[in-house]
Amino acid sequence: MGAFTFNSLRFALGGLSLIPLTFLFKSSSLTKEQAGWKAALLPGLLAGVILFIAASLQQIGLNWTTAGKAAFLTGFYILLVPVFGVFIKRHPTLGVWIGAVLGLVGLYFLSITAEFTMGFGDGLQLIGAVFWALHILVIDRFVPNLDPLKLSVIQFGVCSLLSLGVAVPLETFTWAGLQGGLVPLLYAGFGSVGIAYTLQVVGQRGVAPGPAALILSLETVFAAFGGGLLLGETLGPREILGCALMLAGMVLAQVWPVRKPQ
Repeated sequence: MGAFTFNSLRFALGGLSLIPLTFLFKSSSLTKEQAGWKAALLPGLLAGVILFIAASLQQIGLNWTTAGKAAFLTGFYILLVPVFGVFIKRHPTLGVWIGAVLGLVGLYFLSITAEFTMGFGDGLQLIGAVFWALHILVIDRFVPNLDPLKLSVIQFGVCSLLSLGVAVPLETFTWAGLQGGLVPLLYAGFGSVGIAYTLQVVGQRGVAPGPAALILSLETVFAAFGGGLLLGETLGPREILGCALMLAGMVLAQVWPVRKPQ
């Protein structure tokens, strides 16, 4: 099936899977107004639009670039999050800055194996990195005062509808295509969206945006090791060095002491 059809269905599945949980889990730290659907509506709409733009730019850009370069350029959000954070008075520690640079260098070693040149698809990935960074910052801004499950349901619903709006005029849906991609679709819907994206939202209630960006960037490391375990792919010394640098950057950002105000 087409990329936008796939996204529309997987985000719809992810959002629907969370609706029962919104009735089972209540946050005792929120007021009745903060825990309601109305409070999460506008932040969810904003997060959903940003998520749709970021995911779309990433997928469209892959038509004109390699997966390795796409991973590296998307990973620029590691550095963009602390940079943007300065403008909203979320000043990162020195450890976050050093960790971000280490993470970016590690991502280069892990993702880039050919000569590095910039093309049209690369530019789309780089613009997409801006929106991935904005998504992390938007979640950080709103999630402390909202029900994270309701916020997630709304942003997934918005992303699904926007993807559907693109898929209908541009892509062809067939039942045979749905049957052929059912297993990946179910995993992407319930696992990637329903669990992983939701854990990002819930987790960011207690993690600053800079370290959160570094932790999220480890998806590239897990992908590399997963490729070895599941697909028989091998990691060379260059890729192992990249993984080590990214892990070191994440640990450094977490353990670097925060300067207490005088």
